[in-house]
Amino acid sequence: MKVPIFIKQIIPFVFLYSCLIFISIGLDYMLHYLNLFYIGRYLGPVGTVFILISFIYSLNKHKIIHIGSPPKLLKIHETLAFIGSILILVHAGIHFNAILPWLAILSLLINVASGLIGKFILKKANIDLLSNRKELVSSGMSESEIEKNLSFDSIVLKGLKKWRMIHLPIAYTLGILSLLHLFSILIFSS
Repeated sequence: MKVPIFIKQIIPFVFLYSCLIFISIGLDYMLHYLNLFYIGRYLGPVGTVFILISFIYSLNKHKIIHIGSPPKLLKIHETLAFIGSILILVHAGIHFNAILPWLAILSLLINVASGLIGKFILKKANIDLLSNRKELVSSGMSESEIEKNLSFDSIVLKGLKKWRMIHLPIAYTLGILSLLHLFSILIFSS
């Protein structure tokens, strides 16, 4: 029996995204509980460095640099971006006091979600849809029955394929907001 894409891909995606949020909240709570809340101030720059290092994958993919194998670099990109995002969320904490941090965190959360869609859902959903189609063909179903059987999965997959239209512009927006945040700190901390 075929397992729908929703159960196989979207539920694990929601779980992983929820882990990002809960780990961030848990770490922030722990720092406050231990009266080490000031450490959060330094986690933002560290998280940013993690995310910047993760861009080696993108630079390699666009042939700007030539280093390592793409699958390994993708794994490094995913891991460093995830850890960096947690560190930045802990840095932001629950004490947003200006619009710029709110916008930066919102763009970070959207960017992480769109990255997870690409990693966790789109690639696997495409493979699963092809696999399910082959299974139904081999079971002797007619083409119209197969299309009817896979129509919801096909619709979900078509929607997911537009993820790069969100991921890249949001990544650029996050970068710009991060630079503005840095400049505002340098200007107003004097």
